[in-house]
Amino acid sequence: WTQVEEIDLVKLTKNLTASGDIPLPDDLLWCGHLDSYNEAYDKVTSRQPAPLKRMEQKEFYYVTTTDDPVLEKLAVDGMGQIFITDAILAHLMTCTRSVYPWDIVVEKLPGGTLFFDKRDNSQFDYLSVNETAYSPPSGEDGANTPARLHLESTMVNQNFSQQILKKNARKDMTLPNPFYDEEDEEGMEPASVAYRYRKFALDDKTTLVCRAELHGLVKKTQHMTAFALNEYFPPSTGPNVASWREKIDSQRGAVLATELKNNSFKLAKWTAQSLLAGADQMKIGFISRSAPKNDYEHVILATQFYRPKDFATQITLSENQMWAIFRMFVNLLQKQEDGKYVLMRDPNKAILHLYRVPAETFEEDE
Repeated sequence: WTQVEEIDLVKLTKNLTASGDIPLPDDLLWCGHLDSYNEAYDKVTSRQPAPLKRMEQKEFYYVTTTDDPVLEKLAVDGMGQIFITDAILAHLMTCTRSVYPWDIVVEKLPGGTLFFDKRDNSQFDYLSVNETAYSPPSGEDGANTPARLHLESTMVNQNFSQQILKKNARKDMTLPNPFYDEEDEEGMEPASVAYRYRKFALDDKTTLVCRAELHGLVKKTQHMTAFALNEYFPPSTGPNVASWREKIDSQRGAVLATELKNNSFKLAKWTAQSLLAGADQMKIGFISRSAPKNDYEHVILATQFYRPKDFATQITLSENQMWAIFRMFVNLLQKQEDGKYVLMRDPNKAILHLYRVPAETFEEDE
């Protein structure tokens, strides 16, 4: 591995010129299906919470860029110079907020085409918990190790996104879900997700093609994304800290403000994904364990709709800056020779390393 570049995340935002406009999206393809939002979940309160169900028949897909047959075909058809998924794009756009280490693989092909990928078995799709808190979760025992918390948060998020939808008002997109195989997955059905393949012109010569995701329909015409925040009590929590059950109905703003502090990266990433997907609404659920030590049973205490653009303003996420950060990565990679690169966040300090790696790195798992 040869290090070719080092980026200081702290200085990154200061040195960026948020020049260039926010590129306008152009839809290329729609795949999958969307179910309609069930308005009953607007009425959930901490006095009448809704038990979180397990969606065991639903199949969720986290397919990386080069494994996506649709993106592959769009690349062959010459639809763009950069190919990426919304999860990776949103991650890079908001990465200055990250605290935990992460890595992304970039392949630069002859002719300059860039493919951004995540590694096969990386932690990339797991949701972190209190990553940006003053003292993030440490490796203490039981259900509160970071790994267990990430798994819990990810499961809660999946289940919530499907539970709040109705079964009987489904809208099919132009093409079926590209990752679902009926024979392989008997008795399962794909989760309600629409994959919206969109292109963004970064400049005259560079077009970005991104697979974005939507999770449901509101009032038949509006597209929504859905995400869940789960309550976490650090072991150091004093007895005077009010739980969500006590304040979610009367002081939701205060609950959200604390979450913005403790989960700034996760919330920014969700918001960026919602903006990239062109969602009209973003639904956030507030989820808590049924009992403090039980990380398998949960209840929904409240849900709230936000408009992604307004929410971005509220969490000081600038769309201009998101695109400026991504353009910076693109320029950096365009300057390199063809080949394979790894962009990695240092586990201990706010620095990104860009390594050039041999072509066969990470391939042995196939």
